[in-house]
Amino acid sequence: MVDSTPSPSPSDRPVYIVGGGPAGLSVAYALRARGIRAVVLEKSDRVGDSWRRHYDRLHLHTTRRLSALPGLPIPRRFGRWPARDDVVRYLEKYAEAHELEIVTGVEVSSVERSPDGTGWLLHATGGRELTGAAVVVATGYNHTPYVPGWAGLDDYTGDFAHASAYRNPEPYAGRDVLVVGVGNTGAEIAVDLVEGGASRVRLSVRTAPHIVRRSTAGWAAQYTGVLVRRLPVGLVDRLARPLAKLSVPDLSAQGLPRPDTGLYSRAKQGAIPVQDVGLIDAVRKGRVEVVAAVEGFESGKVVLADGTRISPEAVVAATGYVRALEDLVGHLGVLDDRGRPLAHGARAPQNAPGLHFTGFTTPLSGTLREVAKDAEKIAKAVVKNGGDALSRLPG
Repeated sequence: MVDSTPSPSPSDRPVYIVGGGPAGLSVAYALRARGIRAVVLEKSDRVGDSWRRHYDRLHLHTTRRLSALPGLPIPRRFGRWPARDDVVRYLEKYAEAHELEIVTGVEVSSVERSPDGTGWLLHATGGRELTGAAVVVATGYNHTPYVPGWAGLDDYTGDFAHASAYRNPEPYAGRDVLVVGVGNTGAEIAVDLVEGGASRVRLSVRTAPHIVRRSTAGWAAQYTGVLVRRLPVGLVDRLARPLAKLSVPDLSAQGLPRPDTGLYSRAKQGAIPVQDVGLIDAVRKGRVEVVAAVEGFESGKVVLADGTRISPEAVVAATGYVRALEDLVGHLGVLDDRGRPLAHGARAPQNAPGLHFTGFTTPLSGTLREVAKDAEKIAKAVVKNGGDALSRLPG
């Protein structure tokens, strides 16, 4: 691993990769394997920083074999569902084994066309101006924590934290806790709180999620996601309904009715199914109480959409993240009205050839599996379109 500052010389134009997570490291390897100099720019002091900040009990919801990055399998000793710390170890080993060129402590603030129009100019910390033949943005799906603009939140006297700050249930033992949001993070934190001794756990739900078993009789849900990824959305929606009724009990009486929209339709909009790691049993047994969506805060209480006012001692907001790409590339016309890249993977935006995005989708087939595949496709596209401007590795 290299931690020296790369040369900004216009005559030396590597491919710059913004972000040292799984997606960025995958692309760096795929380019290096093709003899192209790729430099990873990571704003923290080590690779895989976002993984290090996840809650303690997190395990991959995708299998070890289908989560490996190109060029290095995940060790069998990590088990079928690798833990957070094992994923971090794997990413560190990946960067070391492939001798990737990584510059840490450098944050890229904006990307624009180079003055000569043949490459890309990156503005980074310390006044750095780096010229690259191509740029791959891999800053991550979970970049900046999002908290809705709830009225009265500033006056709430209990403990409030975004899920990004949650590590384990120890600070919440013996306390009444409200978890807001029923994505995979919110569902798992709710279960973690119950198992960790919280006196009461309520889960605020705005839209009933699709819930799937992580594995049924040894068949991982990811396998199904891989099989159906190219089928018509409507067909997958229809196939998923009877399967859900067979594998997941009806929790309507507990406040979690079956969704009235299709599983794949929702996934295409970014709402991936919740993989059950204990939520079903916790809800059935009343250990996790499902309540209505949060509308705001008033006089130190939480106001729910059904008019109920509750007084939890602590609130954990599992309300998601934003990509926060506007400052970086928003001026280039490459984002949609929700701040998402218009093009992804090997396909660069039409008005920005040589600019690629990876790791900004959450496919049913598994994010790590898809970023690994995208890495190879991006590398091929960069080599094909980069020409003589690309900096080649010696030998």
